[in-house]
Amino acid sequence: MKLRVEVVALDCLMVRLFDEIAEANMPWMLAASESLRAAFAGHLIDLVPSYTTLMVHYDLIALSPAQARELIAQALIDLSPNAHARGTCHVLPVWYDLSVGPELRLLSQRSGLAVEEVIRRHSEREYQVFALGFAPGFAFMGLVEEVLAAPRLNTPRKKVAAGSVGIAERQTAAYPVVSPGGWNLIGRTPAKLFDRNRDGYSLMQPGDTVRFESVGHAEFINLGGDDTPLEALA
Repeated sequence: MKLRVEVVALDCLMVRLFDEIAEANMPWMLAASESLRAAFAGHLIDLVPSYTTLMVHYDLIALSPAQARELIAQALIDLSPNAHARGTCHVLPVWYDLSVGPELRLLSQRSGLAVEEVIRRHSEREYQVFALGFAPGFAFMGLVEEVLAAPRLNTPRKKVAAGSVGIAERQTAAYPVVSPGGWNLIGRTPAKLFDRNRDGYSLMQPGDTVRFESVGHAEFINLGGDDTPLEALA
């Protein structure tokens, strides 16, 4: 762990703990997040964790930048992960089908695996939620097997259906709302990923884990899924 503090704005500091993305980072990120929240207490406006960093947005009226830096330094002395701290494990049903996941065939061709094997490999792993961003409730997860990794589309789609599950490089995610997007789509989940009436709004939070469970079309519909083909949304 290599601690660095960088200026983001007049009232924001970026705490960088690691240089590379890794699943092993998360226990340290959670421990640092908990310690920083306790240290800043009522002077903390927001704390935004990501793959390797935590952005600390603090009350500039209550704390000077120097005081904020000192709080960060003190909070992270002798930092150690809590071996018992675990987020929620979410199981998201997914209908993997070419009509809603057109890049299934592309990933099959790139990897040399049958479409069924692509589905099996994607759904057999448990993924770490690293960060939220891009859209409300959009959780960046990983890491997918290298054989399934694929770059973002050269031309992003103007409209991607809510619930669409995709892969970009070694990340995977599900779109919480209809939005533009350039990820490789492989299926769709009926799960409600963003809800204004939910505490925290997002179904998933950094530190949680996710497992995708392959379901058939009938179960997908019974769970409230929308099977509108992707091309019909254009």
